[in-house]
Amino acid sequence: METKKIHKIGVIGVGGRGCVADSAHLPEKGFVISAGADVSETAIEKFKEKYPEAATYTDYKELLADKEIEMVFITAPDFLHEEMAIAALEAGKHIYLEKPMAISIEGCDRILAAAMRTKSKLYIGHNMRYFPVVLKMKEIIDSGLIGDIQCGWCRHFVGYGGDAYFRDWHSEQKNTCGLLLQKGAHDIDVMHWLMGSYTKRVVGMGMLSVYDKCGRRDESTPGCAKWDVEQYPPLTQTGFSPIINVEDHNMVMMQLENGAQMTYMQCHYSPDAERNYTFIGTEGRIENIGDYGDCQVHVWTRRGPRATPDIVYHLKPKSGSHGGADPDIVSAFLDFVTEGKKPNVSPIAARNSVATGVMGHYSMRNGNAPQDIPALPQDVIDYFENGQK
Repeated sequence: METKKIHKIGVIGVGGRGCVADSAHLPEKGFVISAGADVSETAIEKFKEKYPEAATYTDYKELLADKEIEMVFITAPDFLHEEMAIAALEAGKHIYLEKPMAISIEGCDRILAAAMRTKSKLYIGHNMRYFPVVLKMKEIIDSGLIGDIQCGWCRHFVGYGGDAYFRDWHSEQKNTCGLLLQKGAHDIDVMHWLMGSYTKRVVGMGMLSVYDKCGRRDESTPGCAKWDVEQYPPLTQTGFSPIINVEDHNMVMMQLENGAQMTYMQCHYSPDAERNYTFIGTEGRIENIGDYGDCQVHVWTRRGPRATPDIVYHLKPKSGSHGGADPDIVSAFLDFVTEGKKPNVSPIAARNSVATGVMGHYSMRNGNAPQDIPALPQDVIDYFENGQK
């Protein structure tokens, strides 16, 4: 009887988004989470409860030294992505790197170079490419139902912004570059994917207009990014980070390489939470109502009021975190590493979403001047578009 191959998996950053790796623990299929690393004792203890037989480390480099570990999930804070990703690739590990890829264009490009040099597989956790509502919109666009897409925009209401991004490390530019990159990398990537092109020039405007006026915690008090519906409106709350220098609303306009244009607007002090996309083609328009769970996609192909779309797609909720996208993106990662199956996500696309966010922030902080996106060499593009072979 043939012995089933065991694929050992490590997790760097077992708290927070480290939970995405849980979908990779499939002992019956030969995938086993065998190690975790984190500087937080609390996070390590919770990890041990889930995986009592797994090794644990406070230094991620000790995890990478384990030659039996084949794959590594990197879900540590953004400013650590570049360092940890390059170290893991050079240690011969195939990596699932949480988005954003890095917090600088140069950092992304160094990660791409390391993956090409080592031949280790690089996979970026842009899980919105597995959201049912995004997949349905892509299906509609690709079918040609609304013609050639010329215009797209996204309004992003981040109702939990004051909880998730202004009470801990996210509130400082040195850790994220800014929330247009940190949070908006998802939406920029989705719009690039659905519109079939990357941004070549970006203009940005943004401000820190609310959270700079809120009550702060002392520097000696640890940050607590606890989501609580009672923590609203912002100006009545306290406990925010002692240093806040990222914008709490961002607006960018983007010119794409294929001639189409798109806009992205993001607000972190909205009372509600939703991503609302619109794509307009030469023969119609689509728009999502709700971004995951029980949501809809509306289609207009004739002139008429917004209240009467020609087609309404009702999408049913899927089980699993992030509207069922997390289990699907992890499954695709395992298939990519072990079978070479092409996934929805792309390191080139991930780099270009970061580049757009970086240059968008640069524009808004430097007189709103248009900024061009640095191009990648063609051999780099070819390597990753060819499945990293």
